[in-house]
Amino acid sequence: MTDRPAPPAFRHDPERELIPAAMLRAMAGLVIAALALTTFAVLTGREPEGQPPAAPVVAERVLILEGLGAKAVRVRTPEGQVVADLDHGGFVTVVQNALAHERAKHGIPADRPVRIAAYANGRLAIHDPETGWSAELGNFGAANRAAFERLMQD
Repeated sequence: MTDRPAPPAFRHDPERELIPAAMLRAMAGLVIAALALTTFAVLTGREPEGQPPAAPVVAERVLILEGLGAKAVRVRTPEGQVVADLDHGGFVTVVQNALAHERAKHGIPADRPVRIAAYANGRLAIHDPETGWSAELGNFGAANRAAFERLMQD
């Protein structure tokens, strides 16, 4: 029989708390405060504040974003006319992937049209009438916004 070395001893006392009690109380207080604020807002009917300002639509276009792999996307009209065939679609591909993911969660085919709308206050947004999903396209930088502005042109 061979002699085996003893397993290494713990460097800390297993009976000692790993997270200080004061920190646990602070985290619990934060959770309770967040729940209290949310409950108060719901019960008093407070309007959400993170909503974009309402404005009339000044231009819109209905398009279909068709994913063609990891990076490629084809943009066409509901009638089938190809607006853009992008081998490296960049931000357009990112939006198409997000849209396809949202539609897959709802069991909706990915080839349904979306609406891109430009508003009087300068906003540019994409809306999916099938799922209610939308994205403010101006929030992702000027170059990404410009990619969708080009799609708005006839």
